[in-house]
Amino acid sequence: MRRTAPGALAGAALLLTLTTGCGGGASADDGGTVTVTVGYQSRTINTVTAGTLLRSLGYFEDELRKRGERDGVTYKVEWQDYATGAPITAQMTAGKIDIGSMGDFPLLINAARGVQLKRPTRLVSVTGYNLSGGLNTVVTGPGSKLRTLTDLRGKKVSTSVGSAADGTLVRALQQAGLDPEKDIRKLNQQPAVGASALQAGSADALSQFVAWPGLLAFQGRAKALYDGAELNLPTFHGVTVNEEFAEKRSAVVEDFLRAQGRATTYLHAHPVAASESVAKATGLPAEVVHLYNGAQGIATFDTTLKPALIAALKKDVPVLASAKLVGDVDVDAFVDDRYLKRVYGSGYAKALAAGPPARRGGEVWLKGKDATTAFATSAEVLRYVAAHRDAVRAAYVPDASSGTLWFADRAVWVADGPELRPYVTESAARADVAAHPGARTVSYATALKRAGSAS
Repeated sequence: MRRTAPGALAGAALLLTLTTGCGGGASADDGGTVTVTVGYQSRTINTVTAGTLLRSLGYFEDELRKRGERDGVTYKVEWQDYATGAPITAQMTAGKIDIGSMGDFPLLINAARGVQLKRPTRLVSVTGYNLSGGLNTVVTGPGSKLRTLTDLRGKKVSTSVGSAADGTLVRALQQAGLDPEKDIRKLNQQPAVGASALQAGSADALSQFVAWPGLLAFQGRAKALYDGAELNLPTFHGVTVNEEFAEKRSAVVEDFLRAQGRATTYLHAHPVAASESVAKATGLPAEVVHLYNGAQGIATFDTTLKPALIAALKKDVPVLASAKLVGDVDVDAFVDDRYLKRVYGSGYAKALAAGPPARRGGEVWLKGKDATTAFATSAEVLRYVAAHRDAVRAAYVPDASSGTLWFADRAVWVADGPELRPYVTESAARADVAAHPGARTVSYATALKRAGSAS
């Protein structure tokens, strides 16, 4: 924990901070105040239950206030916002952040750096996940002639090295028969810088995590080249804590997880309100937030440390090791579900076994409405949009193959007789056409017209 002290105690307090840092969390300052520092990524919106949304709801402060009333201590929360997980890890290993949230690949780097610098960390919960990997996407400019991953040979691809999106890029290229180190020119850039590079033409493609691909597609500044769900490997974000802090302030860790659980419940109960709240806090369009965080969104929010996610984390280690970003990582030692189990009590086993909710055929968000309308099929979405054109704020449909939710007007549509099937990428749509004689790709306007005339 951070310690501050007035007057003659300042030197001693500084020495204590340098030797134990905020990860120590041993005592309050002379005023009886304990400051808990939380690192989060406001615009990485599948971490919102441990960051942006949690902060706006005030649930963590509420839990700590109740604890303070019991133990006679005043608790203060300091929120620090970052663009990626790397600086959160740097601050944690420097003893300046107690609790942080980040993606699966950064979590492994967090674990490795913690051991290396003798400030071990522990993974204590999950924020949002996708069992197929749909949270990461490779996009190109809207007018790009690139059609498949193999077209990236010799091209400049922007990503954030060591991120979950970088992991998706590496795996996808390898699966396509390309060497990620030799066959492309990788640009290591922050998401916003990479987005600007793509628009300026100094990058041919961009591989990034939520919410950048959806944002750029929504703005008409990019189109999807590769849907991460094609890998069919789970990806997730989670919460990591300093081990020393967790041991000395275990009740505070449990309060954080209890607050995160409340934020998760709120998101499930009020998906549109949650999307609007996150949009207001981040400046992202609410329609983009909802693509990922909505009732049928790409991310599933569940705090439990599911075996499938931990197994996927273990498979990530060799990818990072081959890039010389980590050595060996003891994932089993890094994962610590003790605090979450105490928060859940007897209900943990049931929650752990629960999978993502059944996906439907998409949803439509009308202007001025505080709820969306769900549909059983993408064709029903199209018919509804055709009948309410001027009133539609956003329409979402799942990829016919991967199930990844996407904007209906940004999807690539395949007409096959009376059927209309949406895809995130052109390559997936072309594969459908090749497999179904007589099928063809059609524009969104044509798909709407066909759906409208069939109603």
